[in-house]
Amino acid sequence: MRARELKKYEKLLLERRREVLREMGLLRESVADATTKEATGDHSSYSYHMADQGTDAMEREKTFMFASKSKRFLYHIDEALRRIRDKTYGKCLRCGQPIAPARLTALPHARFCIKCKEEEETSASK
Repeated sequence: MRARELKKYEKLLLERRREVLREMGLLRESVADATTKEATGDHSSYSYHMADQGTDAMEREKTFMFASKSKRFLYHIDEALRRIRDKTYGKCLRCGQPIAPARLTALPHARFCIKCKEEEETSASK
């Protein structure tokens, strides 16, 4: 892959990385706000009804789930950036064949070509 193409994909990856970090910051703030209210004993915005407490717990759990998914996505972005530095970016980690440019444009963190990704998903669903 040419240096100009690598720069294009690196720019895409860095842009997505900034977006994920911004989203993670927003999630962190929402968790911190809820935790601060609980720690200070400020339950004025909360009802003591069990259903309301369950809803609050579910919302916190969803926030943690989203944060976990974002962290995994950030890991894949960082790994793609590492592959750019190592000059292995754009090659399927499974078969070694080039990953289609259209796939890399849509998913710049892609690790597998379409064929290998389909095989992985098929074997995982069995």
